[in-house]
Amino acid sequence: MTGGALPDQPVGTTATLLTPEQGGLVCRTVLPGGLRVVSEHMPGVRSASVGIWVGVGSRDEADSLVGASHFLEHLLFKGTGTRTALDISAPLEAVGGEVNAFTSKEYTCYHAHVLDEDLPLAVDILADMVTSSTLATDDVEAERAVILEEIAMNDDDPDDVVHNLITERLWAGSPLARPIAGTAD
Repeated sequence: MTGGALPDQPVGTTATLLTPEQGGLVCRTVLPGGLRVVSEHMPGVRSASVGIWVGVGSRDEADSLVGASHFLEHLLFKGTGTRTALDISAPLEAVGGEVNAFTSKEYTCYHAHVLDEDLPLAVDILADMVTSSTLATDDVEAERAVILEEIAMNDDDPDDVVHNLITERLWAGSPLARPIAGTAD
């Protein structure tokens, strides 16, 4: 099996995962390049959410690269070969949409929420971010300060501190024990 709990599926096919009788219409399609698309048709809903889920999270990082997945998540919003940081967010905000991302221990997700008619714009921007980010040196240094501030905020939040302590002890000796954002060191 690949792709989580979903079974392998031949390229160029669509499988129904949930029928209307079961409460919805959810399909999984495998495109010719191997990209897996899971979609849900929701009649009467005029908005669309789209996400690019990358199967790499903090558990995949070497000890010397703790926080790298989260750092990369931030950098992908800084610009591509054809878009500045403003050109990534402004077009979606101009149509009432939003773009964001998050990193977990097992994956990273870049996502957008827009009106259905603006879905092609959202897909284009997300695909550009994931495939053509510039990762400029100046952006790396600037974003390092942002992430260090984020880490400091987490260290000042009692809920986050307790969660991190439990995680460290529960997963001791495993990459799962490390904080997703990395450390100030």
